[in-house]
Amino acid sequence: MSSNCALILAAGEGTRMKSSKPKVLAEVLFTPMIDLIIRAAKEGGVDNICVVTGHQSEIVEEHLGGKYRTVKQEKRLGTGHAVMQAKEFIKEHLHENILILTGDCPLMDSATVKAAYEAHVTHRNAVTVISAKVDNPFGYGRIIRAKDGKFKRIAEEKEATQAEKIINEVNSGAYWFSCSVLLDALEGIVAMHDKKKLPNVEYYLTDAIEVIIDKGLTAMAYEADSPNVVLGVNDRIQLMEVNEIARKEVLFKNMLNGVSIPSMDGVVISPDAKIGRDTVILPGTIVKGTTVIGENCTIGPYSIVEDSVIEDGVTLNNVHCYSSTIRKNAKIGPYVRIRPNCDIGEGVKAGNFVEFKNTKIGSHTSVAHLTYIGDADFGSNINVGCGCATANYNGKEKFRTKVDDNAFLGCSTYLVAPVNVGKNCYTAAGSVITEDVPDNSLAIARSRQVVKKNWIIKKKPYKWQK
Repeated sequence: MSSNCALILAAGEGTRMKSSKPKVLAEVLFTPMIDLIIRAAKEGGVDNICVVTGHQSEIVEEHLGGKYRTVKQEKRLGTGHAVMQAKEFIKEHLHENILILTGDCPLMDSATVKAAYEAHVTHRNAVTVISAKVDNPFGYGRIIRAKDGKFKRIAEEKEATQAEKIINEVNSGAYWFSCSVLLDALEGIVAMHDKKKLPNVEYYLTDAIEVIIDKGLTAMAYEADSPNVVLGVNDRIQLMEVNEIARKEVLFKNMLNGVSIPSMDGVVISPDAKIGRDTVILPGTIVKGTTVIGENCTIGPYSIVEDSVIEDGVTLNNVHCYSSTIRKNAKIGPYVRIRPNCDIGEGVKAGNFVEFKNTKIGSHTSVAHLTYIGDADFGSNINVGCGCATANYNGKEKFRTKVDDNAFLGCSTYLVAPVNVGKNCYTAAGSVITEDVPDNSLAIARSRQVVKKNWIIKKKPYKWQK
């Protein structure tokens, strides 16, 4: 199929979305719909892709990043008119087949694309319409078949008879065409409109199918296994509904692969994430991007893990983790934030309002509570007392802190970077460490305590003092 091409229609304004961005950039499971459609085409075996843009075309083109060819539909005059804007692209692939998808039907999948293509080439079709059976066909074009089951035509909602309206097999808006046939049919659309003297100047792709059938060429409707492939997104309610369908599909897939999700409440998992067996995902947990989670982990409740690697046996309780790695058997949380570029070592314990940023923590180090560690390299078997922090930023530059194995940082120790604390060192509670501490040393950096006896007697008592 690599010699074939695809055209994605993404010119719609989507006024009912009431959004400042193009509709095709609305997200389903954290991924813009246009990306999901492109993925379906590419995983379906099609590499040569052109996108028809329109409303806010510059935003769509910027999102695509020059990876795909684009053409612009200046005026939105129907799906047939949108395809007409890509005539030059179609001509370049004249002896191939072209897949046409709409950018707002995000549940179209590669399996359907492949199966429809196989039917298209096997039966030597001029056009293959991808259809599906739905519970409520209202608003969709109905697939009209002959008594022998062969595809005859598409009846649009406003033109369908009462008998046709009860048909629940509908047009998905996705098609396989022979490129050469499609080019001729596009010319035929204009001629058909002129002949029928239609009052509007909108051209629809279904008109091209009518032209192809009138010429006696082979047309077929391929019924997809899932009704979800026809679901479009025109407003926020439909976007929510599509997200919910996609969310459940991913959760069910993970459960069938050995992941425990005792309650699906608030659980959202990216389809690109990979989770090992016997891992438990608790309510309120969101797994985003290309995250990889190992076996026998407990993730959640109320945790976010994005583009990270979580090794076997890790516990994350109320943790936000971004673009980082957490090694085996670490126990993190509650209320821990792990910012990008962190590497949290095996068996580490951290929790109760701890934040890591651009930091490496060695194995079996404990960072129990109320601590900030940023731009640092901590060794193994270190104990970090309550309220410690690295002062890594001077207002202009950021510097690193290094703490070696077996160190003990007393409560409220502040490490002013750049500074190194050696192996087996202690810092006294309340110290502000500004100079390197050599191995096996105790660092004390605080003023001596002064006690003024009977001081309060000389002062007028406050209201709360009796």
